[in-house]
Amino acid sequence: MRVLVADKLASFVPGRLQDTGAQVTVDTTAKEAALTARIAELDPEVLVVRSTKVTAADIAAGKNLALVIRAGAGVNTIDLAAASSRGVYVANCPGKNAVAVAELAIGHLVNLDRRIADNVAALRAGKWDKKSFGVARGLRGRTLAVLGTGQIGREVIVRAQAFGMRIVAWSRSLTDAEAEVLGVERALTIEAAVANADAVSVHLALAKETRGRIGESVFAAMKPGAYFLNTSRAEVVDQDALVRAIAAKNLRAGLDVFANEPSGGTGPFADSIVDSPNVYGTHHIGASTDEAEEAVGEEVVRIVAAYRAGAAIPNVVNLATRTPATHLLVVRHADRVGVLASVLGVLREAGINIEDMQNIVFSGGDAACARIGIVGALSTDAVTRLESEAHIFSVSQVPVLP
Repeated sequence: MRVLVADKLASFVPGRLQDTGAQVTVDTTAKEAALTARIAELDPEVLVVRSTKVTAADIAAGKNLALVIRAGAGVNTIDLAAASSRGVYVANCPGKNAVAVAELAIGHLVNLDRRIADNVAALRAGKWDKKSFGVARGLRGRTLAVLGTGQIGREVIVRAQAFGMRIVAWSRSLTDAEAEVLGVERALTIEAAVANADAVSVHLALAKETRGRIGESVFAAMKPGAYFLNTSRAEVVDQDALVRAIAAKNLRAGLDVFANEPSGGTGPFADSIVDSPNVYGTHHIGASTDEAEEAVGEEVVRIVAAYRAGAAIPNVVNLATRTPATHLLVVRHADRVGVLASVLGVLREAGINIEDMQNIVFSGGDAACARIGIVGALSTDAVTRLESEAHIFSVSQVPVLP
């Protein structure tokens, strides 16, 4: 099994992957067309990336490519449609950098209140200004709106509560019962969550529904002078609307992500949003701690080991949640050579397509049960033919409930 690692991961990852029996190539310089060429050259079964984009051309270049692993939470840098169309698994490492991102979000929150970055800049410029910098609101008793209560959002909640903050949370999946467990107030809409908040922290995954969701209506609902944090994805925020809101409502913003980020780790940066004195930025470093890197590395190894062993692959994001199957065909049979082949032969002759299939072997290895999702029902004659097979115990088919 060949594995191509196209981004820098924790130092132990290549060796641990070799321990699984893999032939590992690490090439962190291969980007865009060079990555496509490298995949075509090495033909890996597994491709591991962190920030490198994986395009349809990359996926098509690997004849034996079967698994792409994003060493991080999101998968927006991977062409999921192309991977799915070629039967390539895409897996990620959710939650492994949650603490690191939450810590940075809290750091931004404290900075927005105490203007720590400006303090440092003034000192380095030889200026002492206790009078200006000694003005701050304080966080205890203030209200923080947390938008998105996945693992990162929940880590932020815990830390903000330690500051004595009141938390109002919104998430599409958040229930009243979960909100009670978290010790937060549940808002029914994003706009309602931010309406009375002194600070807003965004932790939304990027999806079709969330792209640009934090826009005019959200900023219009925010209080003048509120703090705004985004350590999730730049694309979930309408950056032009944010710029207008900063000017019109005197918002302070702490941002780890930007609409016009360079594709590499270093390079020139041109984004006018950072010209505002109310904007404090970091260089998309939310997940960049040793602790997070090591946790992600461990998860990459776990995913590759599961694939290597033929086990269920953890964290796969591009499997169908529902297939076109209309019926479930259940065949209980002796675990013998050729039994399933005869079942598949009958289905082929009947022109019936298989959408999913699982064959469960019982202890002792004498018997098994095949559960086959099919489009259309087998005729009575076809079922009778299967039941007449010497090593088939029973055959049944039931409609799949909508």
